[in-house]
Amino acid sequence: MPPTPDEGLTIGLAYLYVGSADVEADLGFYRDALGGQLVWRFHAYEADVAGVRLGEGPMVLLADHRPAPSVLPIFAVTDLEAAEERLRGAGWAEAATRVEVPDGPALVLRDPSGNEIALLHRVRPDAMPSSYRDPDNPHAVQAG
Repeated sequence: MPPTPDEGLTIGLAYLYVGSADVEADLGFYRDALGGQLVWRFHAYEADVAGVRLGEGPMVLLADHRPAPSVLPIFAVTDLEAAEERLRGAGWAEAATRVEVPDGPALVLRDPSGNEIALLHRVRPDAMPSSYRDPDNPHAVQAG
């Protein structure tokens, strides 16, 4: 019998990483038309990225360094090594790419249909909001 998600790792949708051709225009749509709240926004490393909260669901990350249109669902896991071991046991580890993001380490992989997904271990869950609140952070784009 295959293990359940609670056996070694818990999975929950944390982010929708949305490709943007124009972050300012997309931010206006998500904020003004859909009622979202800007949580943070940064210009760094030639990228413009904004985190928008829409209700109780995952945060929407608008990013001009992702191809538009595209959406990468990012699932939070409690144990990335256990998730990687589980993937390896199912034959998927070879196709996974390990990356580091502000929240922590992540694995990016594709499902059988070719859809890209990521698994994230949030070891620094407050990294982006706390950096945004830092008045000395030159990359934070403050609203207004």
